[in-house]
Amino acid sequence: MNEQDNSAISAEGWTGRCFEDFRVGDIYRHRLGRTVTNADNVWFTLLTMNQNPLHIDQHYSSQTEFGRPLVNSCFTLALITGMSVADVSQNAVANLGWEEVALPHPVFEGDTLYAESEVLSARPSASRPHAGIVQVATRGYNQDGTRVIEFKRSIMIYRRGHVPEPPGRPPGRARRS
Repeated sequence: MNEQDNSAISAEGWTGRCFEDFRVGDIYRHRLGRTVTNADNVWFTLLTMNQNPLHIDQHYSSQTEFGRPLVNSCFTLALITGMSVADVSQNAVANLGWEEVALPHPVFEGDTLYAESEVLSARPSASRPHAGIVQVATRGYNQDGTRVIEFKRSIMIYRRGHVPEPPGRPPGRARRS
């Protein structure tokens, strides 16, 4: 094997987008879907001290118009945000905010969720020259293609050359851009 082939073997995997990589209008279809389980819903609901029986009481929720427990909407927001990290905020300095969160359709245990994000704006940070501000619109869908959540999120993203090194990188390897 020649040296050129060897460098391909040691190439880094995906390290996320830097500020310069975002273009208004780009849509990132987040690769992985995730099926919501009963444990996800119950644990998240209890962890966040949400006392609404609609999320954790089968008998109670069977008497509602839904006929079964609803997945905690804050879990849906967290999950869909998490699905977008590899494409949108892997190199974030910080999340700056979520706006216009809408839940047009309920999520139930057993639903499989998918997501996509569209770049709405990208501008250099006025206060941090090593970063830029990106706003995306993220949409989450269930297995039937029904939109279950949508929101706008603003993120401060490192510029290329300013992303900190991840812990545990072996010495002598190529540095992140």
